[in-house]
Amino acid sequence: MTGVDDATFDRVVGAVLGSATGDALGAGYEFLPQDPDQEIAMIGGGPFAHKWAKGEWTDDTQMAVAILDVIATGSTDLEEIGANFLAWHASNPYDMGNQTRSVLSTADYPEELTAIANAYVDANERSAGNGGLMRTAPVALAALDDRVEIAQLAGSIASLTHAHPDSVAACVLWSLAIQEAITTAEPDQVFDWEAATRNGLQHVAEDHRGRWDALITEAITGPPGLFNPNGYVVTAFQAALSAIVNTPVPSEQPADHLREALVAAIRIKDDTDTVAAIAGALLGARWGTGAIPEEWLNLVHGDRRRGSTQITAGDLEELARGALQPRE
Repeated sequence: MTGVDDATFDRVVGAVLGSATGDALGAGYEFLPQDPDQEIAMIGGGPFAHKWAKGEWTDDTQMAVAILDVIATGSTDLEEIGANFLAWHASNPYDMGNQTRSVLSTADYPEELTAIANAYVDANERSAGNGGLMRTAPVALAALDDRVEIAQLAGSIASLTHAHPDSVAACVLWSLAIQEAITTAEPDQVFDWEAATRNGLQHVAEDHRGRWDALITEAITGPPGLFNPNGYVVTAFQAALSAIVNTPVPSEQPADHLREALVAAIRIKDDTDTVAAIAGALLGARWGTGAIPEEWLNLVHGDRRRGSTQITAGDLEELARGALQPRE
């Protein structure tokens, strides 16, 4: 898709940077206790042996960049995306989800990934982790004017590692909500978060629609703290949505909603970087890059894989620009 106006492009970039910012912001609080009075800030650190630098993104954004790198070339080839996942895995990342690790460590070639992911679902009761949903920010950019294609692509990319029907449905719904926010949101108008999420239900497998409709209702009615723990893709989806819709939009500075909703997402606790990355993608798609606090955005950085050259928010913006070029 080419020829988007400046406001739409700002929301395109906002989806990518909102997710990366949420990821980096949440990294320092992941699985750790919180003082309810403490300020949520880019503190770095975290619970693992590797301590994230202030503003450093985690595996959530690394995997999103692996997708975005392909989309930015004008391609949506699953084997290219899978090859990027495998290269990332081979770099021995500091953090990686158990399900993602299991699938990627089993595959020798990218074309094997979906079959391995499906076999993982068949062999494991707990096979609907949030690792597919955390990386959805770039998916809608590949086909902003084609919701059918977005839905198909979201499901296919999810299924490279997370093939459970819940994972597929969550990624389809969130990707379509991001597309709706990018293409329809107006700064001075109310955006219907609930409708944007429900509007994707027609692209979910028919026998799952009723259940997901009810899950969306649960998230809307909240409260956000109900959705902890959130390593399961359903509760991660609900946590992100609940934080967004249950955070009031400030009347004087509406775009401050992005900051306040990301803080609310992290206050839920547990898998804070992932819930904030998921929420940040949709918040950025609605409010645009300008809503991301400068003191956060200036710190956001990371790498594609361990040992590679560091990249910044500016590099992600250029990749997002490339993602809008015509498809092959």
